[in-house]
Amino acid sequence: MQQLVKEFTKGLWTELPPFRLVLGLCPTLAVTKTADNGLGMGLAVIFVLVLSNMLISLVRDIIPKKVRIVCFIAISASLVVAVELLMQAYAYPLYQQLGIFVPLIVVNCIILGRAEAFAAKNTVPLAIADGLGMGLGFTMSLTFLGSIREVFGAGTLFGTPVMWEGFRPFSVMVEAPGAFLCLGLILAAMNLINRWQAKRKGREEPENISSGCASCGGCSGGKS
Repeated sequence: MQQLVKEFTKGLWTELPPFRLVLGLCPTLAVTKTADNGLGMGLAVIFVLVLSNMLISLVRDIIPKKVRIVCFIAISASLVVAVELLMQAYAYPLYQQLGIFVPLIVVNCIILGRAEAFAAKNTVPLAIADGLGMGLGFTMSLTFLGSIREVFGAGTLFGTPVMWEGFRPFSVMVEAPGAFLCLGLILAAMNLINRWQAKRKGREEPENISSGCASCGGCSGGKS
């Protein structure tokens, strides 16, 4: 049980995908014009990540090593198709706003990274805990970034006005430069928090964070 809790909670801060591991930055920057978009993309990633981790863990002993990446992509692609159909049926406006980034979940480095580094090497309960923790961390990150951009770029939060009367939105916040600006400020703030935490523990520098996906041949071009 303690191991399950550890694998679940690491994705909520220690290995927070966009801000600590700096993974999945394409959707993080592209779809977070509003909090709704960030939340919607995050929930889709949770669905795919948890189920792909579970399925890959179940069949890890029968997948040939030489074709494991292809098998991982086939599993995630099937789940992404299911997500697309569900969004088209029940959240079509959100599906239109997210656009090409929904099918691109298939090659999201978080999905493939967790499959290669964790799900293919651990039991089903641990794989599910890892996928759920990483997915929730990713969802919270996108929703937080989208909220900042929406509040300052449009004066609303989840479509509801939240700023004072006469507030002039910073239009740059809902454009591409605003995404990079907000991400940079968040990364800087997290680095300051990490250094403060390290000093409290008597260390000069924060501990190095590793995503555990160094062995993934899919990204590094290494031998499979």
